[in-house]
Amino acid sequence: MLFGSCLLGALACGGLAYAHHGWGSYDAGKKFTMTGAIAEVEWANPHVHVTVEHDGKPWEAVLAPPFRMSARGLQPDMLKPGTTISLEGYPSTRVATEMRAERLIADGKTYELR
Repeated sequence: MLFGSCLLGALACGGLAYAHHGWGSYDAGKKFTMTGAIAEVEWANPHVHVTVEHDGKPWEAVLAPPFRMSARGLQPDMLKPGTTISLEGYPSTRVATEMRAERLIADGKTYELR
C-alpha cells in the first residue's frame, strides 16, 4: 500500500514537471531588446504574457509567473494596453514573433523577471 501511494505521488509530480515547459526553445545566444506599447496582457498562470508591437508585427513576450511579477513589484494595473514598455530577452526558436523576457522596463524602472 505504501509503495503504491509513493509511486502514484511520484508519477503525479513527474507529470506536472513534464507539463511545464522548459526554456530550451529560446535562443539564449541572441539577446535583444524591444520597446513598444502593450496591445494585450494575460496575467495568468503559469506565466504572464504581453503582446507588444515590434518591427511592424505583434510579438508575444512570455514573462515570469504572476507571483514572481508581484514579488518583484509589478502589479496587473501597471501593464495595461497602451503602456509603453521595454523588454529584454531571447527569441523563440519555434515561433518567429515570440520572446522569453528576462527583464522589463516600465515607467523608467527595471524589473528582473528571472
